[in-house]
Amino acid sequence: MDTLKIRDAKDVEQAVRAAIASEQPLEIIGHGSKRLIGQPMATNALLDLSALNGVTSYEPTELIITVQAGAPLADIKSLIDSKNQQFAFEPIDTSPLLGTPNLGTIGGMVGAGLAGPRRIKAGGARDHLLGAQAVSGFGDSFKAGGRVVKNVTGYDLCKLLAGSWGTLAVMTEVTLKVMPRPESERTLVLRGLDDVAANRAMTAALGSPFDVSGAAHGRGARAEFGISSGNERPWRSRIAARGGHAAAVGGHHRVGCPSRGGARQAACAVWDRADGRRCRLSGDLEFGS
Repeated sequence: MDTLKIRDAKDVEQAVRAAIASEQPLEIIGHGSKRLIGQPMATNALLDLSALNGVTSYEPTELIITVQAGAPLADIKSLIDSKNQQFAFEPIDTSPLLGTPNLGTIGGMVGAGLAGPRRIKAGGARDHLLGAQAVSGFGDSFKAGGRVVKNVTGYDLCKLLAGSWGTLAVMTEVTLKVMPRPESERTLVLRGLDDVAANRAMTAALGSPFDVSGAAHGRGARAEFGISSGNERPWRSRIAARGGHAAAVGGHHRVGCPSRGGARQAACAVWDRADGRRCRLSGDLEFGS
């Protein structure tokens, strides 16, 4: 396997043109954290972008950050976290599923187009991608998008790059929108609910004034990843809520609990706890930050 170490966009242009001349496909990687997804590429040429790891600019007040494609995702998240900001689409950490180290890059995040459970509300990675610089399959550098939300008249090419897995171009730099981070975050786990009770509890949560990040019902300790770990484990429901204290989102508000039965007690107990009040009901509830 021939590994081509890239230092800048000019190196990418030369590598792509050389690959065209030799009719050799290129496998594009940052740290290779997602190489197990899909079929292996039939090639002996590896284009390594990990050296493109700088932060070009970060303007917290403007809610934008421009970084090179090989920048480690963990480092960028730590940087914006220091300013109480986040990527609202919740980039997915695939390492528990693939059994690989958590070494994803910004380019891999955008190229894969993967997002967390808040995608249904906040949108995916493509919806937060404002602009990109890349090298086409002809070996030519180009720019798409810009540094503001309304920056395109015509076809929004940078949105096409998101989720393309490097098949359309080699991204070298991206500009992303960041958002304020929630004041607090809690994950609640309810054990022992059947399907009907769990559905009612999650419906009550999703209809509450809390910004619910995700809700799932499944078996066993690995239910948070949507994987069944066997019939021997009890059912559990997981609800993640984000945002300020209830007083900051319209006062102490009673969640619209289900109409009757154990689901009503479970849901009310959960949201009484989340609202900072003493829980009046006993039960197997697990709370974590």
